[in-house]
Amino acid sequence: MKYLRSFTLGGLLLLLPCLAHAATPSEPEAAEQKTFRSHGLAMYQELKYPADFTHFDYVNPDAPKGGNVRLSDTGTFDTLNPFILKGLGANGLGNWFYETLTRSADDEPFSEYGLIAETIEVPEDRSWVAYTLRDSARFHDGSPITVDDVIFSFNLLKTKGHPFYRSYYENVASAEKTGERTVKFTFTTHENRELPLIMGQLPILSQAYWQDREFDKTTLEIPVSSGPYKIAAIDAGRSITYQRNPDYWGKDLPVNKGMFNFDQIRVDYYRDDIIELQAFKAGEYDFRLENSAKNWATAYDFPALTEGKVIKEDIEHSIPTGMQGFVFNTRREIFASPKVRQAITYLFDFEWANKNLFNGAYARTTSYFSNSDLASSGLPSEAELALLEPLRDTLPPEVFTEEYMPPTTEGNGNIRNNLRTAIRLLREAGWQLKDGKLLNTAGQQLQFEILLVSPLFERIALPFKQNLARAGIEVTVRTVDATQYQNRVDQFDFDMVVHVFGQSLSPGNEQRNYWHSDNAEVKGSQNLAGIHNPAIDKLVDLVISSPDRESLLTRTHALDRALLWGYYVLPHWHLRSFRAAYWKPLQHPEKTPPYGLNLGSWWLEPAQ
Repeated sequence: MKYLRSFTLGGLLLLLPCLAHAATPSEPEAAEQKTFRSHGLAMYQELKYPADFTHFDYVNPDAPKGGNVRLSDTGTFDTLNPFILKGLGANGLGNWFYETLTRSADDEPFSEYGLIAETIEVPEDRSWVAYTLRDSARFHDGSPITVDDVIFSFNLLKTKGHPFYRSYYENVASAEKTGERTVKFTFTTHENRELPLIMGQLPILSQAYWQDREFDKTTLEIPVSSGPYKIAAIDAGRSITYQRNPDYWGKDLPVNKGMFNFDQIRVDYYRDDIIELQAFKAGEYDFRLENSAKNWATAYDFPALTEGKVIKEDIEHSIPTGMQGFVFNTRREIFASPKVRQAITYLFDFEWANKNLFNGAYARTTSYFSNSDLASSGLPSEAELALLEPLRDTLPPEVFTEEYMPPTTEGNGNIRNNLRTAIRLLREAGWQLKDGKLLNTAGQQLQFEILLVSPLFERIALPFKQNLARAGIEVTVRTVDATQYQNRVDQFDFDMVVHVFGQSLSPGNEQRNYWHSDNAEVKGSQNLAGIHNPAIDKLVDLVISSPDRESLLTRTHALDRALLWGYYVLPHWHLRSFRAAYWKPLQHPEKTPPYGLNLGSWWLEPAQ
């Protein structure tokens, strides 16, 4: 979803239900069909937290409340409605302002516990889910959150929301009121085991507020919502301030205990990351996630750090790092040939960049599901081959015979061997190097634009451009503002961009949005590469319908191999920790969760 920011690594937490401990069977609706009602749902394992749990283990339940914290972002924002294709949503809306039926636990691979929903009921075959709402749940105007609001939200998002929702809720047949506080979602399939918890991620909007407004247009009018914070002030495109709601209906819930400790959160926007870093060093905001290895190694030698006023900390995590890379837009004729895409991968010198630009901080990414057991490795297993063999005609032959590894260099800037391989592949694809230019049979030079949104990436793209020039390829590197960038990406108006395809430990419906042919021409989808491949479509469907963890691993490995050998993305690198810098008196719990940073559990020391 668009409002999920960097703390979730772009990835959606998509969860699958199972019979959890403390779940109570209800009367079966039909013969042999039991249903289970519980305070939460987990993927395949049992829930960690019982029905009478008081708080998550990774929070400080006695964290002091109070104080103002200042955060930052780059670019701009122009809407408080992050659920549509138009506009750039303000930072923090999904974390502090809008709420969903459930909340995820950051110390379990995939588990959800009731937030607006008090209980969750599913049948054995996962063909529907029913959520019973808390009687105490309220919007900011004091009105109750009702079943009608839930059904309205579902229908509104599916018909007028971002195109993502139409794909995401494709297998939801209906939403109906089955009790005064109970809503039931019925599915078109019982093979997609994550659908019940996908519905738990549904943002709940106020029908009374939205029904007479144009939902599909950007707005800076403050909507009625239900989260722990209200919006206190807006400086359009420059800052947004959230104020903790002392009357927040859910402040004493176990899923919220120890959370939302700041009285006020202000997010200031900066033109680019360079200015943003200098503002942090000057004390203009309190917390920073550093995404530049060079900055982390060299730019934090300033008095406040040496005096102990600023803490610089690597916080390890176990989140799948997904795939970051240069994305080829295969809708462009120049990138239609896999051989061209493969050749270009030989011209990116990661080893040189890691040594000279990143201070050796990164590991090369070799999977779309890196940093997890979902990543493929070695040759396909027998179980994987059983899935892949029927798809052989539409898959690269290397899928069956080789382990994917991106091209490597010595790291000294000499790419002569890789250059020869690239030129050979380009020749096989119909391109010839003549007088220093790579030309096709019509005499047209191979040329493309790398579109960027951050000047920081120019230091990576420009050496890449030089290597491409050695093969006769003309490249333009262009950095644009956030609004123009988002519009162009949404419209697929680019040749190559840098993108992160975030992953969870339970890949599911979001894979359809990333890779499936159905979304290749849907504006705003994340199938940025424009993949049209029936084999990948089939593998995506298999991943979504995985009945257990073992089959999920096998199917995801197979999908991973198909994507890697399709050369849709030139893989970058990844890091297995958050690089966090923050000013005292900001503090975090001693125990940090493995699957999230969870800034909501931090606090300010009252004495300071």
